[in-house]
Amino acid sequence: MSPNIIALLPEYILTIVGVLIMLAEPLLPPAASRKPLGWLAILGTVAAGVASWYQLHLGVLTAFSNSIQIDSFSIFFHLLISAIVLVTLLISLDYFEGSTRHSGEYFALVAFSAVGMMLMTCATELLVIFVGLEISSIATYIMCGFRKGHATGAESSIKYFLLGSFATAFFLYGIALAFGATGSTSIAAIAQGLATTTTPRLAFLALAMILIGLGFKVSAAPFHVWTPDVYQGAPSPVVGFMSTAPKAAAFAVLLRITFSAFGPMQHRWAILMWILAALSMTIGNLGALLQRDVKRMLAYSSIAHAGYILVAFTAFQSDGIAAACFYTATYAAMQVGAFAVITQVTGYNEQIRTTDDYTGLGLRRPILAAFLALFLISLIGIPFTGGFFGKFYVFSAAIHASNVWLAVIGLLNSGVACFYYLRLLVALYARPVTETAQPAKGRTLSVPAGIGLTLAAAATLVLGILPGHFLNLAQRASASTQPVSAPVAATIPPSTR
Repeated sequence: MSPNIIALLPEYILTIVGVLIMLAEPLLPPAASRKPLGWLAILGTVAAGVASWYQLHLGVLTAFSNSIQIDSFSIFFHLLISAIVLVTLLISLDYFEGSTRHSGEYFALVAFSAVGMMLMTCATELLVIFVGLEISSIATYIMCGFRKGHATGAESSIKYFLLGSFATAFFLYGIALAFGATGSTSIAAIAQGLATTTTPRLAFLALAMILIGLGFKVSAAPFHVWTPDVYQGAPSPVVGFMSTAPKAAAFAVLLRITFSAFGPMQHRWAILMWILAALSMTIGNLGALLQRDVKRMLAYSSIAHAGYILVAFTAFQSDGIAAACFYTATYAAMQVGAFAVITQVTGYNEQIRTTDDYTGLGLRRPILAAFLALFLISLIGIPFTGGFFGKFYVFSAAIHASNVWLAVIGLLNSGVACFYYLRLLVALYARPVTETAQPAKGRTLSVPAGIGLTLAAAATLVLGILPGHFLNLAQRASASTQPVSAPVAATIPPSTR
């Protein structure tokens, strides 16, 4: 089999699944259920995850003139993205049932978005990263406005599209400046060109532009202004997806660009990361304190968690990459799980929005309340959850690199975060039910949604109690971030080339 096929096997699988869904959707009667298309997307996602796991045992692979590199780093994020997509699809199977005739398109868009994100994580060429970024972003823009009859959905989609296009322009301009400074857009060639470039300031400006573009994607302050409005207006399962999977892909790109391409300039960009991390943690947590809408609160919370991940960028390469990978996985588990609960509680129309509307959920729907309580506890960082070990790993890496004050700022912000997470927990269990409280009925918990919630909860607990295997994967990912210059002969037989 050609190395070009082996290297992009998960992407090929998801692309074929997405095309099949788009071809099959118009052939179904308007009143027919689109669930079979959702199950097809789920099977394709599982197959893509299995293909990524298969690649893990093949060593380092390169394809398409070394613009694609499959290593432990890219496979780690491929598996993470596949897991996020799987949970998203499981909780979405019943979400659009009876509310729209075109829900089949949603499942195809999720698959296409995953293709773009996977392409971003394995690309070692900036232009290929740009292509993957656009594939992922365009699909996500459409999904944000998928509730066509809701004005907030249209507002969310348009705002995300306009500001996202603006940020993409910065990223593309950064690529152009990187080419001007080093003569190449390849990550390996940029790293070599920095040693001989006569325009180091131009190279640093290129990195700054790239940081602006990717900072928007990870909703880091001060590029976060779109996040609360977009999260509030988009469908809940879409928010759970877009707040985790695109962030994971963007952080993967950011790790590869900063540590691999611009590694010689770490003494400069580490200062920028220090500032971005402190701003994101502080603005995110203080903004969440003022929110009563649960989705907006979690939107500001995601800004703060982006800051926690950025703390890892100020550490040494081996510690920082492993810590960022591990925290990204833990954040994805608890965030997508929290929005899975919100999806079940609020339903399609999402009339249950504020903290007060969740009053008494522990009595009305104890299973969903227990799941939400677990995810909130993990977001706080209580021991024996993934959130605790993720923060411990990130702050330890920062302290090891002598960034003690940044770790102190992170710990203080973690204390601030307790107030708004605990406020929602109090509403679930300890606040008396009043006549003005909105009954939290939502939809009945289906079997696929229950499986998705269980997977997210299990991952949250395993990452906090038995993190050893995931730590090994994160450390292997950290050791393989340097691009190779040629295909590895031992992994691909000569007859297949």
